[in-house]
Amino acid sequence: MSLAFVLLTGLIDGGAGVVPPRLLDQARFPLANAWPGLLGAWLLLALTRRLLFSFGVVFLLQGLVYEVNALKVANLGNPLMPADFLMVDQLRKGGAHVLLSYLPHSPWPYLGMLAAVALVVAMWRLEPPLFARRTHGGRLLSGVAAAVLLASLLGGLAVWGKLYNGRVLWLEPWSASSTATHSGLVSSLLMFHLQYGHGRRVADPAAAKALIAQNSQALHDRLQPVSPASGELPDIVVVQSESFFDPRSMRGYEASDFTPNLLRLEEQGLSGPLHVPTFGGGTIRTEFEVLTGLSLRYFDELQFPYLTLHQKVVPSLVRTLRRHGYTTTALHGNDPSFWNRTSAFKAIGFDRFVSQSSFPKDAPNDGKYMADSAMTDEIMAQLKDAGPPQFLFAISIEAHGPYDVPPANTAERDAIPVPDGISGKDKLELQTYLYHARHADAELGRLAKLLAQRGRPTLLLFYGDHLPALSNSYAITGFVDNGDMLREPGVWLLLDPRNPGAPQRENLASWMLPGKLLEAAGVHGDPYFALTQVLAPQLADLTYAPGAPPPDQTAEQQVIDQDMASVALLRLKGKLDALMPPRPAGSSVATARAPSPVQVAAYGAHR
Repeated sequence: MSLAFVLLTGLIDGGAGVVPPRLLDQARFPLANAWPGLLGAWLLLALTRRLLFSFGVVFLLQGLVYEVNALKVANLGNPLMPADFLMVDQLRKGGAHVLLSYLPHSPWPYLGMLAAVALVVAMWRLEPPLFARRTHGGRLLSGVAAAVLLASLLGGLAVWGKLYNGRVLWLEPWSASSTATHSGLVSSLLMFHLQYGHGRRVADPAAAKALIAQNSQALHDRLQPVSPASGELPDIVVVQSESFFDPRSMRGYEASDFTPNLLRLEEQGLSGPLHVPTFGGGTIRTEFEVLTGLSLRYFDELQFPYLTLHQKVVPSLVRTLRRHGYTTTALHGNDPSFWNRTSAFKAIGFDRFVSQSSFPKDAPNDGKYMADSAMTDEIMAQLKDAGPPQFLFAISIEAHGPYDVPPANTAERDAIPVPDGISGKDKLELQTYLYHARHADAELGRLAKLLAQRGRPTLLLFYGDHLPALSNSYAITGFVDNGDMLREPGVWLLLDPRNPGAPQRENLASWMLPGKLLEAAGVHGDPYFALTQVLAPQLADLTYAPGAPPPDQTAEQQVIDQDMASVALLRLKGKLDALMPPRPAGSSVATARAPSPVQVAAYGAHR
């Protein structure tokens, strides 16, 4: 029965390294992939004494994991990772309506599951015990042994790393897909769990200090207080636009006009490609980087940072702005507990979190989620014409997948052209996404116009959190730059709608946006954010989604990247300030809510 379990596990896995014939030439691969399941089946056998039932239950649960993996690969292009299992807890925290919407709509998978459950129940009722109830301690001993082995494996006991590692099995840290193909999904999960799930990266203060010293002059220049002049700190509005990117990066859409407002506004401010740490989902990965200025490439244990980061105080853009007198508000038209945002936003430093229940009762939906037009209305309602400067961080949701939910205007959607070769379900999903992307672009234009009419200066930062999960369409069309979908950059835009400037293009990663925003606002005094701007040209394109092929790095880039990891680790732990150069006289931050005269002058001179 154990041999049959190994063979069947390799069969449903389908990975090149674990299919049944590989038992003949590399037996350790299919055996390692089936080992956790075998331990579970042996434990259940010791408890129930029923052979078919025990192996059947475990195989059914294992099959469920493989089905979830297939859904993730189909939507996000990447297999399951250990951190994905944290999402189970999110089902009861407002995530059910989002996560369960990705389940298949056909009844057949559910009927098959019911049939499997019925078969397992029949095994329990009809199968005779394999051995006697009393076995003179043998049953107890074997059950305890299986339980201890399984618990130590799932708990990540270091000794298991001798089996589940790249020297014994096939581990490609940069590609979960390749690892799963060669070693099997279960082995891939265990290897990433054992090798990268415990935050073993340790900061090197000497390396951090050396990097800071090498860039001391550039840091000094960026931290210098500017000449006094009249002016006021601007209000700041940041819009994280769900799944927004420029469709012209896809072949077949090079000459399209789905984002006319983005193209027009790019001629009035700063913009460029934006490299983000996720693809198709995992919004909080990009969101965390933008709010904190910390790159997730330096934190292996923070796959979903809001779920695994338990610090009560997180250094952030929000806290820097609060020290300069800003009030800080987050806006999101969804359940506040999903992604643990309620707790995370407190740690990051927001004064208020306005979520779905606080939006007007008549706020419209378009498709499955709240329309972007409702978010624009709420942003304008939250902005005050008097008082301290304001920071609003708005998280849109209209363009969230899956894209098989009919939008409000199906005729508008159906009129959207698609490139040759895309048909059926893929065509409908691409049209639905582009329908919502048009709305996001229209609301960008409307918001910029409304902000330009305000009596107070306002900066607008707009960016997409990741590309939409349209993997099949990308595979058919490809990208204009011949890039991989997991590395394809999105877009960012920063401007003063009231005072358009000359266009400037810059290649950035999402964790570099807060430093760019602070510079534009004339908010100085945080050496860490200044350092992210100094190093942006060397590090921007090293940010990409998990599973993407890594870029070629120069020797200089490798050293800077490694040293920056130490800087980031020290920053998160609150131990970086001691290594930073002293702030120039006049650049210290205010502790009161209202901006100081120096800060007011700084913004006026910057403008």
